[in-house]
Amino acid sequence: QLVESGGGVVQAGGSLRLSCGAFDASFNSLVMSWFRQVPGKEREFVAGISWIGFEEYYRNSVKGRFYISRDNAKNTGYLQMNNLRREDTAVYYCAATRAVSDFQVRSSYDYWGQGTQVTVSS
Repeated sequence: QLVESGGGVVQAGGSLRLSCGAFDASFNSLVMSWFRQVPGKEREFVAGISWIGFEEYYRNSVKGRFYISRDNAKNTGYLQMNNLRREDTAVYYCAATRAVSDFQVRSSYDYWGQGTQVTVSS
């Protein structure tokens, strides 16, 4: 089970850090990613990280602004979001799975959190 936290309302240009907590240590062997969704649109990939943290992937629009990380000792993943834009407003979900060939494919993930709302105001 995954639980996200850290969402909220922030002004454009501001920062937020999302957390994704897992309830057992099996998280440490899983690939983890963040997706986001706005009403009426498909859930889209934001960032992904390998189980040991050596590989990171980002969608183009967040490169240089968002940073994914994980602390396996705490069974927790993070998404640091800087220089937020209005178009980053969405519900953010963390997801995990044992292995993926393509981090961006939603159906590859077995475990999902309930989502946390991020709202960026102008």
